[in-house]
This record gives sequence, C-alpha cells and structure tokens, in this order.
Amino acid sequence: MPEAPPKLRDVIARHGLAAKRSLGQHFLLDLNVTRRIVLAAGPLDGCHIVEVGPGPGGLTRALLESDAVSITAVEVDPRAVTAMEELAAEADGRLRVLAGDALEIDIAALVPRPRQVVANLPYNVATPLLIGWLRRACEFERLTLMFQQEVAERICAGAGTASYGRLSILTRWTCGTELLFRIPPSAFVPPPKVFSAVVGLVPRKEQPEPALFAAMERLTAAAFGQRRKMLRGALRELGGEELLRGAGIAADRRAETLSVDEFDRLARLVQARNP
Repeated sequence: MPEAPPKLRDVIARHGLAAKRSLGQHFLLDLNVTRRIVLAAGPLDGCHIVEVGPGPGGLTRALLESDAVSITAVEVDPRAVTAMEELAAEADGRLRVLAGDALEIDIAALVPRPRQVVANLPYNVATPLLIGWLRRACEFERLTLMFQQEVAERICAGAGTASYGRLSILTRWTCGTELLFRIPPSAFVPPPKVFSAVVGLVPRKEQPEPALFAAMERLTAAAFGQRRKMLRGALRELGGEELLRGAGIAADRRAETLSVDEFDRLARLVQARNP
C-alpha cells in the first residue's frame, strides 16, 4: 500500500505556511469537507481539473482520490508551491504544479478538454477570477468554486432580492448556478470571520460573443452604479430612455427589478449602438 501523505498541519508547519492575509489565504484542512466538494463536482472520470490556490493541498488530495485524469494546481505562494511539489512527486504523474498568478494565466490553455475548475478560491481575487472565466465559459464543462458566503449568495441571487446585482447577472447569463452547501469558519486555518459556500456553475450551450459580454459589463456597471436611481438616469450615458424603449422596459424601473433576459435585451442594444 502507498504511504499515507503527511498530515496537513505538519505540511504547514514544515514549510512555514502561515496563512497570509495579503494572499487571501484560509487553508481548508477538514478532509470531510474537501471530499464533499469533489463529490459535488460530479463524475470526474475522463476530466482534466484545474485547481487555483491549493495552499498545502487539502482539496488536491481529495481530487487525487477521484477518477480525474489529471490535476493542475496553480499557486502564487512559493512556500505552497514547494509543499505541493512534494505531493506531486507521490502522485504518479497525475498532479502538475504551476507557479504563477491565476489572474494572469489562461486557465483553459493549461489542460485539454473536457476540463473543469474545482477550487477553494483565495478570497481577495475570487470575483475577478470568476468574471475572467465567465468571459470564456464555453471552455469549461463545469466550475465548482468556494467563495465567501456573501459572494456566493450574490452569484446565485434572483431579481428583486437584496443580493441581486452585477455578479448575479453575469453569472446567471452564462451559467446555470446552484449554491451547493455552506462551510463554517471552523473548517479553515485560520478561521475566517464569515461562512463560506460552494457554488456549482454549468456553462450554457449558447454563450455571448466577447463584444456582447463587454456590452453587458458596461450595462450592469452603469445600472448598478447607483442602485437607487431609476434606469432612465442610471443608463443615460448608454442611451437612457431611448435604449429602454427599444427593449420594451419602463424607464422608471430600477436595476434590481430587471430579469436576466431583460438585461440580455438591453446588452444587445448597447452592443448595436457601440459596435
């Protein structure tokens, strides 16, 4: 039988892996939770997995227990890279460790299809990472991602709710979304001040072209820039009442009342006006 990997706390101590606030690090050490995340990602046989921010490798270990063909771990912290390389040496070639900033890396180019992202994302870069992946959602079979609970709720929020906003629209426009389960602070070292939550995202078959996605980003930034404003004022620079009339939307409505389909109609008109 293969030798069991060292305990995660021992890995952290040996490599001086005290979590850094500047990197948004909270290490997930509860192996029951890491296995639950991998199960939530669905069948992984035949898939190539990208994990971002593995830290000492808790979630990585659970991924290695799955039927995934390969796991590519992207890590910006040199201390964690060293720890992960030790794990890779015992993984029979299934684990590759890539040192670098995931915000600057073309994640989809790292592995062949079918590819998934499964990750406990660093809190401080989770949202920009997600938006970057949504721009190319067609490249992925699925994304199973952990966020702060507040962010996860914004991702999955529906129109008319307090959490509904730009992130809700960009995500739900491109993906089927589901908040899968919540995780208490006690599962992490150090414990964060808030709960976390795992979100499952399945990209839709039809995806917006880059110019349309850019139009939606401009639209939602303007619409939610001042939530209390009626849309006639919030969207003045994009066409205001004329734009809204073209989409069949009353000018006195507010952004949080519009459905994703209504935002889609507006985005297409914004793109047409600014090709």
